[in-house]
Amino acid sequence: MRPACLILPGSADNSTLSYDLVLGRANIPTMLTAIDHVQLAMPRGEEEKARAFFVGLLGMHELAKPPVLAARGGCWFASGGVQLHLGVEGDFRPARKAHPALRCSDYDAMLKRLRAASVTVTDDEVLDGVRRCYIADPFGNRIELIAEP
Repeated sequence: MRPACLILPGSADNSTLSYDLVLGRANIPTMLTAIDHVQLAMPRGEEEKARAFFVGLLGMHELAKPPVLAARGGCWFASGGVQLHLGVEGDFRPARKAHPALRCSDYDAMLKRLRAASVTVTDDEVLDGVRRCYIADPFGNRIELIAEP
């Protein structure tokens, strides 16, 4: 008996691509190599709050948005290989479950700085020996912080 498969649209050469539903893998070459950025939503006109949090507390730096995108509002931030984009959403609701997870090179110093600024830090169980916690940005978006091993 053949395992359950989902047949996907063919490629340019009309070859058949399939996804094995039992084993959870596809016979497609891997083309995705990294996450370029993660976007979080924010309310209109709150860019200064975003800057105070992401630059002032998390230590990120602001990236210049292209003019056509800057007109929409929001801000972009980076630190190391991490980029977070905050985009204005008219009917804003914070992401309370979906979240980015950010690795911290000095986890204890980061938590100390956040707690000193009255940011609620919710410790979570250690997984595979790695400490982690959750915080929220000024708009209520959930962010996970992970101590680098």
